Amino acid sequence: MVITHCRLKKSTQIKLLEFFVLEVTARSVANLLEIHPNSAALFYTKIRQVISYYLDLEAKEVFNGEIEIDESYFGGVRKGKRGRGAAGKTIVFGMLKRQSKVYTVVVENTKTSTLMAEITRKIRPDSVVYTDYYHSYDALDVSEFHHHRIDHSDKFADEKNHINGIENFWNQAKRILRKYNGIDKNRKYNGIDKNHFPLFLKECEFRFNYGTPKQQLKTLRKWCGV
Repeated sequence: MVITHCRLKKSTQIKLLEFFVLEVTARSVANLLEIHPNSAALFYTKIRQVISYYLDLEAKEVFNGEIEIDESYFGGVRKGKRGRGAAGKTIVFGMLKRQSKVYTVVVENTKTSTLMAEITRKIRPDSVVYTDYYHSYDALDVSEFHHHRIDHSDKFADEKNHINGIENFWNQAKRILRKYNGIDKNRKYNGIDKNHFPLFLKECEFRFNYGTPKQQLKTLRKWCGV
């Protein structure tokens, strides 16, 4: 999959990719390159669609080794309860292979059946799995996985027993998504349209997995055919 039917000059497309990698918003890029804001926004959307396509292909890879597991909640600014059990939030389930990549998926709920279906599909049996003490992970204690828990009420890390890697990803993802806050106050998900949220989530996954801006740009130029 590559970007096609684009009327922008190749040099402009390359500049858009460079600014995208540097997390410059489409509105700012349009001003810098003196192109219509809609053209910049559409090109950014196409980049995210390409990212999502290739990450979906990579999702067929099964993790093994040491895996950190956690869920997080995304949504606009709301009063009331936050985190687990908060109303109106989008639930994202994440699995991170240590020293490697993170994989995320939007889920309807955090029931044991829902999370275990994703875990058994993505992680090879006999792997070492690290979680917190959330009750939905109890099933891992009687599974084919080697399950370790970290009690956040007591400590956040105990040598190798931690989920700092996946929590670092959540922090990075939410920092990136906050950049879009205020674009349209009628929208949820920190200014991101609900239907586009999965694309933005995969953008965050891509940025985490593909390291430096130089590596990201090289990969995107290849994937997008620019």
